[in-house]
Formats: sequence, structure tokens, C-alpha cells
Amino acid sequence: MKSLEEWFEEYGESHQNPTNQKIHKVAVPGIFFSVAGLLWLIPSLSVFGAAIAPYFAVLALVLFFYLALSFKAFVVMAIFSAFCTMVLVELQSAEADIFMISLVMFVALWILQFIGHHIEGKKPSFFKDVQFLLIGPAWVFHFFLPLTPRGET
Repeated sequence: MKSLEEWFEEYGESHQNPTNQKIHKVAVPGIFFSVAGLLWLIPSLSVFGAAIAPYFAVLALVLFFYLALSFKAFVVMAIFSAFCTMVLVELQSAEADIFMISLVMFVALWILQFIGHHIEGKKPSFFKDVQFLLIGPAWVFHFFLPLTPRGET
């Protein structure tokens, strides 16, 4: 398995343009939230009599991925995931249309991402490896709180 530093180095190759980086700093966390919102809406499943919420099952797998890469990445992404969960709880209690909010955010932010990559002149990294969809959020937070020993991107 690649180290987090190796993932960041490879991801950074197609994210050199300052405009593309700014777009990613907004769009990537927003896309993470929008996917969380869509997963939030999937009803719990009954497995041997126990209710299992797909949202929390997927979240556990995602956080395990980060833990396998770095404890710091795990903590930062767990905090962000908890924030997303709290916002979703508030939206649900306010009877907001989580589906429409998530769908509009997802579509609009992906369009913005592709504009950023057009400016960059390079394809999004996930075309090479789908795991980059999970590297992107950690890479964004790495700008604000270094997640690798050297703090480099």
C-alpha cells in the first residue's frame, strides 16, 4: 500500500495550478458532504435483527482507509465526518430537503472540479485510480493541518 506522502505527491501532480487548488479546497469537502447526505437518506437495513445504517457502515470503511494511511488523517477526517453528521442531523430536524441539497451540491461542485482541471490542463486523478476520491479530502485538509511528517504536498 502506498504511504500517504506517496498518495499526496501523486495527487499533487495534477493539482499544481493555484486556481485549481482553490476550487478543490471548496469543492472537495463539499462533495464529501454531498455524498454523505445522499448516503444519509438510505434507510437502515435489518441484518440478523439489528438495524444497520448504510451511512455509518460506509463511513466506518472510509475512516478505516484513512487509519490505514495515517492516524492524523484518520483523526482529521473523523472530525470532519462528525461535523458532516451534525449538519445532516440539523438539516433533518429542520425538515430540509437533504436529497435536493446534496444532489445540487454534488452536481455543481463536480462541474466546478472539472472546470478546475480544464484550467489545470490535466485529468482528475481518480481517472487513474478511484482511491484518489478518498485522497482528495485528506489532501485538502493537509493544506491547513499537515498530515505527513514533512508537511509537504
